Amino acid sequence: MASSNRARVGHSDVRELRGPLLVLGDTEGVGWDEFATVDVEGSAQRHGLVLEVDGDETTLQVLEGTEGMALGGVEVRFSGRPLAVPVGTGWLGRVCNGRGEPLDGGPPVTAETSSPVSGWPLNPVYREPPQDPVITGISVVDALTTLVRGQKLPIFSIPGLPHLTLATQIAAQATVSSGRAFRVVFAAMGMTHADIAYIRDRLEERSAAGELVLLLNAADDPVIERILTPRIALTIAESLAYDDGSDVLVVMSDMTSYAEAVREVSAARREIPARRGYPGYLYSDLATLYERCGRVRGREGSVTVVPVLTMPAGDITHPVPDLTGYITEGQVVLDGDIDARGIYPPVDVLSSLSRLMRSGAGRGRTREDHLDVAAQILSAMARARSAAELAELVGAAALSETDKAYIEFRTVVERELLNQGRDELRTLEQTLGLAWQALSLLPRRELTMLSGEFLDRYLP
Repeated sequence: MASSNRARVGHSDVRELRGPLLVLGDTEGVGWDEFATVDVEGSAQRHGLVLEVDGDETTLQVLEGTEGMALGGVEVRFSGRPLAVPVGTGWLGRVCNGRGEPLDGGPPVTAETSSPVSGWPLNPVYREPPQDPVITGISVVDALTTLVRGQKLPIFSIPGLPHLTLATQIAAQATVSSGRAFRVVFAAMGMTHADIAYIRDRLEERSAAGELVLLLNAADDPVIERILTPRIALTIAESLAYDDGSDVLVVMSDMTSYAEAVREVSAARREIPARRGYPGYLYSDLATLYERCGRVRGREGSVTVVPVLTMPAGDITHPVPDLTGYITEGQVVLDGDIDARGIYPPVDVLSSLSRLMRSGAGRGRTREDHLDVAAQILSAMARARSAAELAELVGAAALSETDKAYIEFRTVVERELLNQGRDELRTLEQTLGLAWQALSLLPRRELTMLSGEFLDRYLP
């Protein structure tokens, strides 16, 4: 009753407008993260979240921004609860903006239950280890950096590389063999309208099948919306996974745009900046998103997260990829030199890693030879890189026959195994077949990571 009374009480003592922030005085009993409606004279109603409470002064972040607002003519009503969104299967097949408002011409999403977008902290005791593969149909991922159900595996890229193409291909093609329903939630942040059109077109088939939720935040949408988009996406995913028993893949692109939004709000709050102007709490902020994935004891479903982020100037020590690497379980790194050779996806396999691959690949999960084949290919690729560097120093003619075989091996791996069409779906059998074809170029004595049984059975 107290919260409903407060919802009818309007507060109009606006003391400051600062970027996307509104500072309101003469407020009592307001809680952190509380949701509010903002009535602006002569304008549409806006919405806000409580960011800070200091005595009788409350700072709100206005979701639609404060443009066109003045200190007078504004009335704020607090709801007495955090921002929540309806949850359930009603989101499937829908296309919405970053705040969850429809862009597809349909009615607003409704449901009998709602959940706070900030999520609920999960007791680690109830976490189950990630296991079983998510097959993406992309050879380099499935063979060498296998994505595991319940894992968080980011894609590190550079502006200008086809990371969005790779992310949408994963979202369009990914499947699991668990027998449960498989759903995809795609959260786009800071996208151009051309990119948004591409995402909608590429994922139309999965959306029409009722397996996809699209949340699209454009670059010209309010900054605060960008902070909400991944939280709404994960709230929807948690409901589909833990309440409805589905396996859910959440693709979030671009997390660098998200971090820029966090930095902008931090600057508006006049907080002391840390590395490169980002707030000191960026690590914990990213962790509150990434750690919302996984499997829960006693629940059937799972949430798997693939964040995509661009590294400014290709700097992997930049705060966003650096902190992401501490939280997540590996990374898929895209490389400009490989892209220049016309290879898609341009993954640098020697910089990429899936730390949970052994939990999702091998006997009983993918194929008995999978882990040994992956180890042998990565070892051979490292040897081939050394041989190529030696050839640059002394000339290819001075190399041994074995080194020449390794250089040819790398060429075939990049051209046949790693390179594939942007809408090409490969089965795991096809992928491992291509891997064995490439390994057949090396002398058998070099294949020290593969058992004689596997060599006799699979080597062409």
